[in-house]
Amino acid sequence: MIKTSTPGKLYLAGEYAVVENGNPAIIAAVNRFVTVTIDENTERCSITSKQYENHLVHWERINSRMVVDDRDNPFQYIIAAIQVTEDYVQALGKPTQKYHLSVNSELDSGTGKKYGLGSSAAVTVATIKALCQLYQLNVSKVQLFKLAAIAHFSVQGNGSLGDVASSVFGGLITYSSFDRQWLSEFLHKITLPELLKLEWPRLEITPLQIPPVLRFLVGWTGSPASTSQLIDKVELKKGKHGIHYERFLHDSNKCVREITNGFRQNNIRLIMQNIKKNRELLQSLSQMAGVSIETPKLARLIEIAEQYGGVAKTSGAGGGDCGIVLIKSDCDIAGLKTAWQEAGIDPLDLAIYNY
Repeated sequence: MIKTSTPGKLYLAGEYAVVENGNPAIIAAVNRFVTVTIDENTERCSITSKQYENHLVHWERINSRMVVDDRDNPFQYIIAAIQVTEDYVQALGKPTQKYHLSVNSELDSGTGKKYGLGSSAAVTVATIKALCQLYQLNVSKVQLFKLAAIAHFSVQGNGSLGDVASSVFGGLITYSSFDRQWLSEFLHKITLPELLKLEWPRLEITPLQIPPVLRFLVGWTGSPASTSQLIDKVELKKGKHGIHYERFLHDSNKCVREITNGFRQNNIRLIMQNIKKNRELLQSLSQMAGVSIETPKLARLIEIAEQYGGVAKTSGAGGGDCGIVLIKSDCDIAGLKTAWQEAGIDPLDLAIYNY
């Protein structure tokens, strides 16, 4: 039996801008996980998940190709991960196998609501990691990221793939998105082994460390949001506001670089100033695009955090889900969490996870 786990993620800064090629964001892997288990001793291929107890997907092989007999299913990222990895396996001249694959996720609430921790990316990465063990593929973290990025992008069709990078590398990273159009073209021009060896244009993944004096807190508003739908809405509006959108990208990049420098220099003031600035930039983008990024409950989460001496903002696409806080460890953190609870905001027991 093979078992692998990968962490979820939360964005600290650079959301929305990072979907454009070469634009940076800062992302934290968190200590909640997706676990994938593979059992090789099976007669029939299948996929199950504890989160979808009444849904079993069966699949068969036709000329070594995975063929799923149920297209309307919640396992599309898992299936894409299997297909991409096994394309790679066959390109290397290895035979494919039959197996049972099961998934268990800690990235949703007990009632099945999403926290916004990047469950689709984490399950994609965990599936590919498990299959790499099954097929004895010696892949680097960068190659694992590339396989998972191909699989994830084939399903979602948009986004930066920063959540995939976070699940692969763990910890705190600065991530700059690669050219997805280039990837789409080269997928049809060269083999997967060749594609994994190439440098992908504008891709950048750099590890960071959070200063010891700072605490990282997360509050959940209980309102799950669709990242892909929110990104689509901004995409539709950016052409009408070209100059303003370009200014947003420029200012976001500057802000992320300043936060990155703050982490490298242990400069708490620089970090907190620019987290606050990034929030303001997202508010202006929200107004420009007519998209609700910072909901009233997220605004209340941020207001409470500031009252207790922290800086806070939405995390990821916004529209609900989580807000993040950076606060000095000598502040009244217990009081902040109590105030959140009184406002109907759930403090999540999360920390930055390093492999």
